[in-house]
Amino acid sequence: MTPPNGSIRSFEVDVGRDAIDDLRRRLAETRWPDQSPDSGWEYGTNREYLRDLCRYWREDYDWESFEERFNTFDQYVTTIDGQRIHFYHVRSPESSTLPLLLPHGWPGSVAEFLDVLGPLSDPAAHGGGPEDAFDLVVPSLPGYGFSGPTRERGYDVTAMASAFDDLMDRLGYDSYVVQGGDWGALIAAVLGASYPDRVDAIHTNMLFVTPSRLEDPVAMLDDEERAAYRETSEFYETGFGYHEIQSTRPQSLAYGLTDSPAGLAGWIVEKFRAWSDGDDVDEAIGRDRLLDNVGVYWLTETINSSMRLYYETDIEATVPESVDVPVGHARYPAEIIKTPRSWAEEFYNVVRWSELPEGGHFAAMEVPDLFVDEVRSFFREIR
Repeated sequence: MTPPNGSIRSFEVDVGRDAIDDLRRRLAETRWPDQSPDSGWEYGTNREYLRDLCRYWREDYDWESFEERFNTFDQYVTTIDGQRIHFYHVRSPESSTLPLLLPHGWPGSVAEFLDVLGPLSDPAAHGGGPEDAFDLVVPSLPGYGFSGPTRERGYDVTAMASAFDDLMDRLGYDSYVVQGGDWGALIAAVLGASYPDRVDAIHTNMLFVTPSRLEDPVAMLDDEERAAYRETSEFYETGFGYHEIQSTRPQSLAYGLTDSPAGLAGWIVEKFRAWSDGDDVDEAIGRDRLLDNVGVYWLTETINSSMRLYYETDIEATVPESVDVPVGHARYPAEIIKTPRSWAEEFYNVVRWSELPEGGHFAAMEVPDLFVDEVRSFFREIR
């Protein structure tokens, strides 16, 4: 049920028995494709790994624990401009806090942040100081997860940024800060550029820039930046196919992913393995955490609308010409896009640039302690 515009109502994740039975039936009846001998993950998701993961999902995965994990913190839903938005609102027990908006990306969800909500909102209970406390607003992107699908054409990153600013205003925050990766990083940049009177600072794991706006971008790079540039270029050449499909023909892909839980898991888990730090995705993320995230897409039937964001968003046109509020950046070694600092500083007011020792695209899930320390450290400087 979608609440009327302006109202906010409580929300809890509740997985019905019929949904679990249907998932298990579909998993049991999966038609598995062949795989070339000794190909491992070279062609995409390894068949034997996926078969074992789906067996675990069907036989051993604990759905009561899934509900408990998602319902540990207070959740709500509201409607902004006709679009349902689900979000966590985790108020700190401390009297002096900083409001922090945490938007996720694709193929992630609010599941990415379940391990960091406690340490960020109640640092004194998690080895930190009370002066680092945040009030957290953690939304499911419109079209993703518990926000449900988008219903109108043209709902892009700019529309999301506007909706999230409205959400923060609706929750009573006159000013706030933002942290994001993937789409969340672009949302953070748009918010910082569009609402500098309300957004005090942003922190990102990725930095979106438009090199074509620079006179000679390659000549600006030093040796270290050239190495990062080569890594990113290789990703665009060998790992960017998902983006090309989702930004041109998401509907065609969505039929299989909406109908087959094995297909959905195969599409999403391959990204988690490729974009995390290390080759063992079970070690980097954990099976239950992987299936928490895949399960959100499956239960809410939002894989189509989540992919549609790639079609709706013109990234080059959306990247701001400048972000003048203070910007912090965390570079995790396995991140898929590593923007050279010399480029970033042409567009962003970079006041902190951190090189982290481990972690990848899903930092809050992979290295939650490092993620929390980095977020605390940056925003401590601008409180």
